[in-house]
Amino acid sequence: MATDKISKSSRVFSKFSAKITKVAGSSWAFVTACIVVFVWAVTGPLFHFSDTWQLVINTGTTIVTFLMVFLIQQSQNKDTVALHLKLNELIASNNAASNRLVNIEDLTEEELAVLKKFYTELSCLSKENKEVFSTHSIDEAKQNYHEKKRIKQRDDAMVEPPLQTSN
Repeated sequence: MATDKISKSSRVFSKFSAKITKVAGSSWAFVTACIVVFVWAVTGPLFHFSDTWQLVINTGTTIVTFLMVFLIQQSQNKDTVALHLKLNELIASNNAASNRLVNIEDLTEEELAVLKKFYTELSCLSKENKEVFSTHSIDEAKQNYHEKKRIKQRDDAMVEPPLQTSN
């Protein structure tokens, strides 16, 4: 029962924050904010530019900013999770892709640095072989690289002129 309430309230908040984020990012919201600031500035002489007059805009913008930070962050978190899930699905469904990259966002910065080093190595191997689009994983790239190197060495050995023997 408690789980149903949490998930229902979570869904309600998620929908609410998505709508507010969408509205807040619209051109109408910007125009409205400009009108509010204009009205506030025009009323300055009426209130003799008092401290209370200044406090109204300061308090209003502070409250709106404070609340928007949380709404936008919630919306971004949801979008990020959805994007990661979509990418995970693409990786998992592609036979040529390395499944090690599924849930890569859960790795530490140090682990990500190690992976970046491997992909830099993959890039170097691709450039060295002049085949940028031929490999899909680090293991495959290394295997292809070593196989090509072995074949090239074998071919080079076969091209060498045979030793002349005296009869």
